[in-house]
Amino acid sequence: MPTVRTYLSLGSNIEPERNLRSAIAALRERFDGFAMSSVYRFPAVGFDGPDFLNAAAAIDCEIDPFALNRWLRELERQHGRIRGNVKFSSRSLDIDIVYFGELVLDGPELTLPRPELNQAFVLKPMAELDPHFVDPICKRSMRQLWDVHPQHGVDYPIVDLQAVD
Repeated sequence: MPTVRTYLSLGSNIEPERNLRSAIAALRERFDGFAMSSVYRFPAVGFDGPDFLNAAAAIDCEIDPFALNRWLRELERQHGRIRGNVKFSSRSLDIDIVYFGELVLDGPELTLPRPELNQAFVLKPMAELDPHFVDPICKRSMRQLWDVHPQHGVDYPIVDLQAVD
């Protein structure tokens, strides 16, 4: 399979610094072309819980999106993530494929682009990481999407994972 530039959303609110550092190391080791946004602190969405640390990452992926999704679910499991029926809850690690190149999928196992792109915790890091990447459905860049987002003016703190233990 040819290499596909792939964008991921990363988040954690259970030991987030440790879990994100470990996940980033695993992604760097497994995939070429790793790049990452800043790590931002966002309030929990959909439930009352601790703040999340969220970031976006880009990788050059040589496996199909379903194999990548399985690899990411295993990485989450290794970090203590238990997937259940509760949509909004605290998480030790949450990594989702936001874009797999320009692939558009709408299936039970995987939807691309990721529907949560409309959330600030996904879009702000994506707009920082690759502001010129164009969404294959709406044909607007990440910067254009973020510039009109209702939370565009909110100041989300940046967290330095290297400075936190």
